[in-house]
Amino acid sequence: MLGMAWIEVVPDDEWSDNEALESLYSRVVDKSHGRVDYIMSIHSLNPRALAAHDGLYRSAMAGTGNLRKVERELIALVVSLENECHY
Repeated sequence: MLGMAWIEVVPDDEWSDNEALESLYSRVVDKSHGRVDYIMSIHSLNPRALAAHDGLYRSAMAGTGNLRKVERELIALVVSLENECHY
């Protein structure tokens, strides 16, 4: 497995110093782990990109009539397991 690329991020404990990030924190924090997942934190230098990524994720998981919610969740689970992600 290849190593993860390094991307500068704003640490979770500094999000409150940035009004745009602070307003997004409650939407993107992983409440079960008490931190923002790396896939979301990579957008912390560009809060508009973070909001767009969150919107895309929520839209994909809300879905359309093609797949039921349980099917979308199962696909997400399998992809996460394959990628060795905890979420």
